[in-house]
Amino acid sequence: MIKIAILGQIGSGKSFVSKQFGYPVFNADKEVAKIYKNNKLCYLKIKKLIPKFINSYPLNKNDLSNAILNDFNNLKKISKIIHPLVRIKLNKFLKKNKKSKMVVLDIPLYVENKLNKKNDIFVFVDAKKNEINKRLIKRKNFNKKLINYFNKLQNSAKKKKKISNYFIQNNFNPEKIAGQIKMIKENILKK
Repeated sequence: MIKIAILGQIGSGKSFVSKQFGYPVFNADKEVAKIYKNNKLCYLKIKKLIPKFINSYPLNKNDLSNAILNDFNNLKKISKIIHPLVRIKLNKFLKKNKKSKMVVLDIPLYVENKLNKKNDIFVFVDAKKNEINKRLIKRKNFNKKLINYFNKLQNSAKKKKKISNYFIQNNFNPEKIAGQIKMIKENILKK
């Protein structure tokens, strides 16, 4: 199985690009949302760590955002609980799809959390800063300070580009992206 990890900055369109490959996608952000919604033990652990901010089950993203905005260390506390749960879900996904020719991994901290393996293929999704900002502002839970916190956790775009095997220039035009992905897939499958 070929693992393709999608890298890029927040708001660059990684999730959109991931879906365009036509292979099973593991989307870490969606898995985190499911954990917040369905995992009572996770809720209890987070409530114990930051009781002042957690008001009800299921976990509310606004409560978590307020906790992080109040103290950046709360993000680290939440991550210590969430990341192992996401890892378990990733392993289940890989087992379930072990016969698939390719899988696509849309995991924002894939490299930073040392989830990557030697043969992984990295595809960097690049987009113009003004396009990224337009997209981020449209998100209903957009908060510039929060985005900056999350960016601090990630390697710089420069570092991500350096380790990437392929690049996709995301101009948010589905046809142009499809053409780029087709070439990448053909190139990968030739090897």
